[in-house]
Amino acid sequence: MIDKIAWIHLESGKILSTRSRGKHVYYLPGGKREPGETDRRTLAREIEEELTVTVADPVYFGAFEAQAHGHAPGVTVRMTCYTADYQGTLAPANEIEEVAWLTYADRDRVSPVDKLIFDHLHGKGSLR
Repeated sequence: MIDKIAWIHLESGKILSTRSRGKHVYYLPGGKREPGETDRRTLAREIEEELTVTVADPVYFGAFEAQAHGHAPGVTVRMTCYTADYQGTLAPANEIEEVAWLTYADRDRVSPVDKLIFDHLHGKGSLR
């Protein structure tokens, strides 16, 4: 099982997503926990590294599990998600090549676990 922490940030019915260099699939911003890190510390570190902003007051949103994209069958990812406000200007950094605002129509462009999150948000009326 791959343990990842992700940031869910919605604006005007769209969700913030990222695409890494050389990849064609979009992922919610975030990443893997380092040994001993809490969820909130992982979220803060990953978002600052990937998007050059600081997240403030994260709130637990939920956890989702699915087949890990690009891994052998049976390897799953558990994505623990938080919502949070942020300070700064969003800009791609490090391995992130593109920042995009996606809608439910973009569902086929995201990883399997992100598809579950898109479905959940769309069902709640949060993602158009």
